[in-house]
Amino acid sequence: MAIVYLSLGSNYGDRIGYVQQAASLLATSEGVSIIRTSSFYETEPWGMNSDNWFVNAVVEIKTTLTPQNLLELCHRIESQLGRKRPADGQYTDRTIDIDILFYNKDIVNDDNLIIPHKYVHLRAFTLVPLLELIPNFEHPVLHKTISQLHNDLENPEMVFLYGTRVEI
Repeated sequence: MAIVYLSLGSNYGDRIGYVQQAASLLATSEGVSIIRTSSFYETEPWGMNSDNWFVNAVVEIKTTLTPQNLLELCHRIESQLGRKRPADGQYTDRTIDIDILFYNKDIVNDDNLIIPHKYVHLRAFTLVPLLELIPNFEHPVLHKTISQLHNDLENPEMVFLYGTRVEI
């Protein structure tokens, strides 16, 4: 059984509702059980031009699914919740985005899947929720803890506990 960390984010429509629905759909999927969920955070868009802020959370799951099968499940849930992926691969507003951040301490470099997520160490919206759950977890490629990676951020974007600013 693998321990996996997934990032859930939404910046379109009922943002909290989509994150909650994604977590619920994950929890009721065969081969997946949710261990715990971080708080919800509100963050500015990263790497895209949008006025719509995101609601983000990280869920810790146990799964018997392989990384590829888990990716397929995440894409099915995204589609079920109305996610449209642009053909050009650009970041756009979305009902839900589910990213695999870590899968145990495995390293995966497939054409369609990179684990650990290639941007996990650059994004406060993933690192802050991970600080809640696993501050001492060591990134298997960079060999730094989540706390160290967060401290290394050059320009951490503003992160708000949903409805309240968080001083990090």
